[in-house]
Amino acid sequence: MTYGIVLTYTVTPRWLALSREQRNAMRAQHLEPVFAAYADRVKARFFDAEAFNGRISDFAVLETGDLGSYYFLIEALRDTPVIAEGYLTFNDVFLGVEDGFHAYEQALASEDGNR
Repeated sequence: MTYGIVLTYTVTPRWLALSREQRNAMRAQHLEPVFAAYADRVKARFFDAEAFNGRISDFAVLETGDLGSYYFLIEALRDTPVIAEGYLTFNDVFLGVEDGFHAYEQALASEDGNR
C-alpha cells in the first residue's frame, strides 16, 4: 500500500526572527540531511500556506509504502534543533491510503475465489 500523509506545521516567531540566511543555513544543516536520509523511502513535497491559512504556516505532503520509515523520519526531525529548540511545531497529521478501496475490493475478490 502507498500511504499519503499531510503533515501540517507552524514556524514560530523565533524562526521568523532569524535572518533569511540563518534560516537557510539551519534548513541546510539540520532538515535537508534528515529528508535526504529517508528519500529512498519517503517522498516529500513542501508547501507554504501562511497566506491562505491562519492556523498553520506550512505543510508537507509525504508519500511512503513504509510507515515505519515515516515514523523514524519524524523522530529524526524531532531530534534536530529546529524542532527541539522551538523554531517549528507540528500540528495536524492526515493519513490516507492511495486508492485503498481497490485493495479492499481485490481482497474481497480473492476471498470469494478461495471459497
